[in-house]
Amino acid sequence: MKRVTGIGGIFLKAADPAALARWYRERLGVPLAEGESHAIFRWRDDHDGDGMTVWSVFARDDGYFRSDAQFMVNYRVDDLDAVLAALRAEGVAVDDRTDDTGYGKFGWVTDPEGNRIELWQPPSA
Repeated sequence: MKRVTGIGGIFLKAADPAALARWYRERLGVPLAEGESHAIFRWRDDHDGDGMTVWSVFARDDGYFRSDAQFMVNYRVDDLDAVLAALRAEGVAVDDRTDDTGYGKFGWVTDPEGNRIELWQPPSA
């Protein structure tokens, strides 16, 4: 079974999300529109045209991460339920909670070092 198919997103926490986003835009060229805290990188080799990686800054006190980590990586998968089931069977710490939204299905696991990882199955076209 194929598991990770790409990086869906990189999320950072910041005391001042707007200032950090501006720094990344001005210093590293992250393609952020003025006043925005997220950017989208399109995959050049994605022949279906929907492959992308989202880069975003969250407020430090935002509860989305559900951890004290300063960043979280989101990995794209084709079949979230199958991947989570396989990881559970292998003894990986899998969050019981999943979300099914207009943006797709999301699930979370924790690696052996305690890093929270988000898995994302994009919505059907």
